[in-house]
Amino acid sequence: RSLEAKPGLRGHRASGFSLIEMMIVVALTIVVSVISLIKLPTLLGAQHLTNAYNTTLSALRQARDNAVSQRTSYSVTLATTTSPVTNTITVAPTLAGGFTNQQNSVIYQLPSDVGFAVVTGVSSVTPTPDGYGSAANAIDFGYTSNGNTGGSTRSVIYFCPDGSAQTTSVCAGGGNWDGGVVYLNGPVTWSGSTPSGYAANSRAISLWGATGRLHGWRLYPQGAGYQWIRQ
Repeated sequence: RSLEAKPGLRGHRASGFSLIEMMIVVALTIVVSVISLIKLPTLLGAQHLTNAYNTTLSALRQARDNAVSQRTSYSVTLATTTSPVTNTITVAPTLAGGFTNQQNSVIYQLPSDVGFAVVTGVSSVTPTPDGYGSAANAIDFGYTSNGNTGGSTRSVIYFCPDGSAQTTSVCAGGGNWDGGVVYLNGPVTWSGSTPSGYAANSRAISLWGATGRLHGWRLYPQGAGYQWIRQ
């Protein structure tokens, strides 16, 4: 009996994990967890920027589609504050006299760490999205067919029943076509009214006033600098 029991006992003792093996597994788990926690803010920031970009592009397209389908002008208001950081997009039909129909307006709230912003390095990238301006302003509209050269930080755009984007809700015609570009960046921190962030995170949306067509852009590394690539 003794001889029969000992081999089984030896086999039982050999099964399972040793203390050293368990310590190695625990150590590896801790290392992986720490690396994940370090990268988590960056990953969340990148996702917030993607969500903000998609929201802005969708809001502009929805306003244009509504203006065409409902045969009325729609306004899009891009609003940003730095203290506290708040970025919103308001889409609403306009009434006689250019007033906004607040009752039927829709407000989109962007993440607080994403802003309509141009950070260091972006303004030196050429060409700019669809050739608009020099990226001096985060919201840069006012490029009209009557020679206006943009640079306007006016944050209200009007989409008209013919699909065009114009400077007023009256939709007076070609001379009022309003083209331009809006830049987004995140995660963004603010020092007073000056945003700081990574240039490589920048996104942009350009608008052709005559047609109301919208183009999305992303900044990619190109040699020692960056280049805007249409999405």
